[in-house]
Amino acid sequence: MVVEPVSTLFARTFRVMTDRFHARLAERAPDLEPLRPAHGFVFRFLAGGGGRTAVELAGHLGVTKQAATKTVAELVDWGYVRRTAHPTDRRAQALELTGKGRTYLDLADALWAELEAEFAATVGDERVVAVRGALEAYLDGLEGGLRPVW
Repeated sequence: MVVEPVSTLFARTFRVMTDRFHARLAERAPDLEPLRPAHGFVFRFLAGGGGRTAVELAGHLGVTKQAATKTVAELVDWGYVRRTAHPTDRRAQALELTGKGRTYLDLADALWAELEAEFAATVGDERVVAVRGALEAYLDGLEGGLRPVW
């Protein structure tokens, strides 16, 4: 019997859950723009508030400022994000989610909660708690951005 590396199991699980997420998203909101997983990390970062900038976003994602700015421009064009005057730096623009962006994030949170509940129904709540704790412990010790290269 071949034992798959844990990293492969994580990758396969992420792929299955992400595919199911996007299938449900397409069913419930068929008119949405072609959002990618990387957009979800932008939404989550901006939901933290605080007048975050494209430079801060780039650092969080582990990408160049140009890549972050391009992603932000796309989300601005689609109406999910808006740029406003930065409260303390006149050279920078603050980024924030619009009502449409917050509505999308609420839907995404509900879909991910459904998927996590299905995972828990399959493996058991105790295992989900154990996996979550293990992943958080591992990630707490790491530096660097998310690097959403997909």
